[in-house]
Amino acid sequence: MRNQVCGHNIAALTVLGVATLAAAGHVATYSRWRARCLGWGATQDELDVALPGDDLLAQPEVQSTRAITIMASAEDVWPWLVQMGPGRGGAYTYDWIENVFGLGMHSADEVLPQFQDLKVGDDFRLGPRGPVLRVAVLDAPQAMVVRSEDGNWVWAFCLRTDGSSTRLISRNRISAPDVSKATQLLNRYVMEPGSLVMERKMLGGIKDRAEHLAQSRHAAPAPENEPDKPPPLMVAFAAR
Repeated sequence: MRNQVCGHNIAALTVLGVATLAAAGHVATYSRWRARCLGWGATQDELDVALPGDDLLAQPEVQSTRAITIMASAEDVWPWLVQMGPGRGGAYTYDWIENVFGLGMHSADEVLPQFQDLKVGDDFRLGPRGPVLRVAVLDAPQAMVVRSEDGNWVWAFCLRTDGSSTRLISRNRISAPDVSKATQLLNRYVMEPGSLVMERKMLGGIKDRAEHLAQSRHAAPAPENEPDKPPPLMVAFAAR
C-alpha cells in the first residue's frame, strides 16, 4: 500500500514537472512566434491597412488581424456574419469550449432568416456575465464591426472580393487598462494563443458554410429531359 501511494506521488510529480517545463518553454519562445499568432493568414497589406472600426479604439494594447480566402462572393459570406452570436447563429468554432464558459453557442449550419435584419445599435451579451457587444458599423456586404459596451474591445469583420474569391479579415483591437501584472501575463501567454485556436476554427467554419452556400446557389438545375431525346409525351403521340 505504501509503495502504491509512493508510485502515485511520483507519477503526479512527473506530470507536474512536465507541465511546468512545457509552460516555461512556451513563455520562453512565444515572443518568437507571437507575430504569426496575431497575424495568422493575413498578408502584410492586410496587417497594415486601416479597417473600419480602427478609429473606435485608437490606441489598443493588443491587435490581431487574421484572414482566410473563401471561394465565394461576399454576398455568400455576409449572412453567416450577421447571424453570429449566442442564441443566434453561434460562432462556428468549438461550441463545447465556448459553452464550458457558459456562452451558449450553438453554431448553425444554415442561414437563419430571423437573424438577417441586423442593425447598428443591436447588441448581444457573451454569456451571463460576459461583455455586451454592440453593432457599431454595418456596411453590407463589406464590413461589420462590434464594440464592447466599455469601449475596450473592437472586433471588425471585413470582406474584400477579388474575382471569384473573397478575403475575410477579422481584426480584434483590445485595451485592458488597470489590470494586474498577473492578468497581463495570462492574456499574453494563454489568451492570445487560445484566441488563435478558436478564431482559426471560426474562420474555417465560415469558409466551409459560405462555399457550400455558393455551390448550392449557383448549381445548374438538372435538365428535365436529355437534349437528344424528345419528351415522353411527344414519343407517345408519334407512335399513334
